[in-house]
Amino acid sequence: MEEPKEQSLLELESTVFAKQSFQFWLLQCSGWLGYALVVFIAIIRPQISEPNFNFSGQFLNLAAETGCGFILSYLQWRFIRAIVHLPLKRTLSLSFVFAALLGLIFNVFKLSAYKVLVYNQAWNESWNTLEFGGWLLFSLTTMFVWTAIFFIMLYNTKLQKEHEMLLRAQTSAKDAQLQMLRYQLNPHFMFNTINAISTLIYKHENDKANEMLDKLCEFFRYSLDTNAKSQTSLKNELALLELYLSIEKVRFADRLNVEITIDNATLDYQVPSMLLQPLVENSIKYAIEPRKKDGVICISTKHLGNRLHIKVKDNGSGENNKQNNGFGIGVSNTKARLDAMFNGDYEINITENNEQGTTVAIVIPTI
Repeated sequence: MEEPKEQSLLELESTVFAKQSFQFWLLQCSGWLGYALVVFIAIIRPQISEPNFNFSGQFLNLAAETGCGFILSYLQWRFIRAIVHLPLKRTLSLSFVFAALLGLIFNVFKLSAYKVLVYNQAWNESWNTLEFGGWLLFSLTTMFVWTAIFFIMLYNTKLQKEHEMLLRAQTSAKDAQLQMLRYQLNPHFMFNTINAISTLIYKHENDKANEMLDKLCEFFRYSLDTNAKSQTSLKNELALLELYLSIEKVRFADRLNVEITIDNATLDYQVPSMLLQPLVENSIKYAIEPRKKDGVICISTKHLGNRLHIKVKDNGSGENNKQNNGFGIGVSNTKARLDAMFNGDYEINITENNEQGTTVAIVIPTI
């Protein structure tokens, strides 16, 4: 079970890295081309009309300066990528200290290249503090701007990745919670059914007991095959409910009548696994079992707006809530699973009437 999750995380990291890499190279290339254009317009172009203008030297110097900056900013990118996992303050401090070092290197290279390529002098000839300081200010500013851009890019990507991982963790936790609540229903249902089988055997109704046991095996086989997940389609949920009702019909025969009215448009909507079975089981326990005459359970679904409406109604005495307030393990478990799956975005109402029985109405989002 862990391998798909690990593979999914690797795919996420690969996608994020590819997107980030594309953004970096696009920014890197366009940024330094823009830098070269600004230097040409602001510094080189005004000098073209001068008599001693070194055309080839100026353009060669511009290419060397831009290429050096390109390499240094790439080193800064790699450096920030390597430390972005550190605490924020430490990452910022190290990034700008390293940027200052790169700015100093950039400044020395620019000034040296300018002396050699433009004026054919030695690389360190005629340096003075004022000239070096003026160039250094521009060099440091350039590296600090790149550092700020890279830091924002990388830190934003880190936050997005952490947010996606948090969402995945929350989804996994909810799936685990839904699965746990679902597994809580199985032993409860199995206990009730085995107890009914035991009663049939005690009454020497062995044929009915054997039929009920066969159907119980079929129910659990289907449940394990098709409902291993925490949620399923309403269509599969109704198929599972049919198996459950076939078990209960062995017990109650003609005393149990079920009317199912389903809107076909709702069949593909997702619901928690075993949503209907505990509600119907509740109706059987409190509406059908105590009655000597025939009982009816009506199950219906419909689609209104972006909501799925599910209703389970019986014609019992309307006293379900007098038995544990109607919230035995089945109904309380249903509420817990709806809350886990829909983050509280659901409605469940229980209406009781001595003449019309009990109605459980559920309204959930359509997904």
